[in-house]
Amino acid sequence: MRLNEEIYKQFKSKTGQIAVLIDPEKTHELSVLKRIVEKSAFANVDYFFVGGSTVMRKDFQNTIAILKSLTEIPVVMFPGDFQQLSRDADALLYLSLLSGRNPEYLIGQHVKSAKEVLQLNIEVIPTAYILIDGGTQSSVAYVSQTSPIPKNNSSIALNTAIAGILKGNKVLYFDAGSGAKNSVDSSLIKEVKEHLEAVTIVGGGVRTLEQIQELEKVGTNVIVVGNKIEEDIDFLLDVQNYKQTN
Repeated sequence: MRLNEEIYKQFKSKTGQIAVLIDPEKTHELSVLKRIVEKSAFANVDYFFVGGSTVMRKDFQNTIAILKSLTEIPVVMFPGDFQQLSRDADALLYLSLLSGRNPEYLIGQHVKSAKEVLQLNIEVIPTAYILIDGGTQSSVAYVSQTSPIPKNNSSIALNTAIAGILKGNKVLYFDAGSGAKNSVDSSLIKEVKEHLEAVTIVGGGVRTLEQIQELEKVGTNVIVVGNKIEEDIDFLLDVQNYKQTN
């Protein structure tokens, strides 16, 4: 395990950074990954996040190995379970699902992979993972058998975030889930930033430049785009134009 904090420092360095989320279960073919990498590089994307709720280890590791062979853009593991690990990645988001009450995803998965994680020569970033209701039942909510925090109850989300930081997490990851109808409200991130000087990542349901702009405006450090890229890869051209003018 690397003790330096290169990726964490990069997260912390500015707001409005963009991560493209790649689910190896949906996207693992070389030709598809090449196209995503080429357009992501043109768009000046900051990171690739790799993970999914039901991805097998082989597909996970192969996808990361391919990405690392194609790009210098940092590849960050966003694992759905303890099997999703690779020493080829640049960093691991060490997720604790704090919005739920299932001990398996609070500590159980971590215990299963602890020795392997320790032996990986990668940066490990303790991350409070907080699910927010995005209007659909997300895969992660189904697999983890937990309920997301209601979208209109910001006080629970805020208190969960504060607890996460007090417990030693360095990053807050608010996720509305893959394919969400609604993204995480920028007002929640604004409220969190008023109480905490913490790195924030927001994903799920981000489909427009307007959403990206609002999230950047309130201080979101990293904005994750996933399904939108799968549906319309040319959205990355819009991202490139946005980043050039901001």
